[in-house]
Parts: sequence; C-alpha cells; structure tokens
Amino acid sequence: MIPKSAKMAGNGLSINKNSTALVLIDLQKGIVGRDTRPYKAAEVLSNAVKLVKKFRENGMPIFFVHVDFRNAVPLKVESDSSISAATPPPNWAEFSDELGVAQDDIVITKRQWGAFYGTDLEQQLRRRKIDTIVLGGIATTYGVESTARFAYEYGFNQVFAEDAMTDLAEESHKVAVEFVLKRMGKVRSTEDILSSL
Repeated sequence: MIPKSAKMAGNGLSINKNSTALVLIDLQKGIVGRDTRPYKAAEVLSNAVKLVKKFRENGMPIFFVHVDFRNAVPLKVESDSSISAATPPPNWAEFSDELGVAQDDIVITKRQWGAFYGTDLEQQLRRRKIDTIVLGGIATTYGVESTARFAYEYGFNQVFAEDAMTDLAEESHKVAVEFVLKRMGKVRSTEDILSSL
C-alpha cells in the first residue's frame, strides 16, 4: 500500500514526500567547469535546479554536498593516476550560483569522494526521519557512486536522477548506471522524478 503522502507515477516510481530528501553531490564551481560526459555540466545543473525547486515547493529537505580540500590533510594513497587539483583556486568549493543554496538547506562538507564518511550526513538524514534519497551530482563514478554505496549499506532507498549526474567519460557513467546504481536503487530521469512529486 502506498502511503497517503506518496504519489505513484506512470514510471513505477513512488516518492513519499515526508521521508525523502534531495542530495546533490559536488555541484560546485571547481567541478562544474570540467569537461563532462554524457551530459554537459550546464545540463546537469539545469536538471538539479528543477529538482531543487520542486523539493522546495513541497517543503522537502535538500542536502548540498561539496568537497573542500582546503585546510585538510590530503590522503597519502599511492595510485596510478589522480584527478585532484594541486592547488584549487579560492572559490573552488563554492556551490554554483544557479542552485540558490538557502539558509534552510543542509550543507555537508566532505574531504573525500563519498558524502557519508567523516561527515554527519547519516545523522542529519536520520534525525529528519529520511529513508529515501534522490541523488545526483558530478561525477557519477566518484562522488555519486561512492555516496550511493554507503547509502545502500546504511539501508537507505535511493532514486538516481540519471540526467542530473554526469562523469568525465561517457563509458564510465553508463557502466556505473547500468551495473552499479540500478542494483542499489531506481534510476529515473529528472522528469520522471518531478512527475512523482
């Protein structure tokens, strides 16, 4: 039985407005300027703004997550390649202006890819009795997937806004969506999610 506060859309998606939050990953000035695929960052931002607007209209919580390496001790992990910037510019961690981050929104600052480890994201969600998150951001295989894996293990239901996320390569986005995210939640378009609210 679908809760009274949930709406069933034609795409088989039911979202309970009382227990669902929007979580957007790394839509910040230092990341949205990168060359992304399959969607350009501007398109991802546009879809994210649509979701933000709808969640605001419904009085649903919005979590803006950004990564900030300033004043943080970097990980000393040996790897074959790195995507980290050597010295980010001063506004690198600021959220993109289009998002219109408001005072009532919850801002989470992380120091690594995933939004759960080393932050109070889980606690903030639990205190609001959130059991479902709508997730988007950049990049699919880094911040989004890392966050999704933790959310899955913590038992959160997840809805992935496929066109409100993108990656550094089209292939990596598609692999993450088809073989990882679809096993941890429901993958839908921004319009599908909006029609369910």
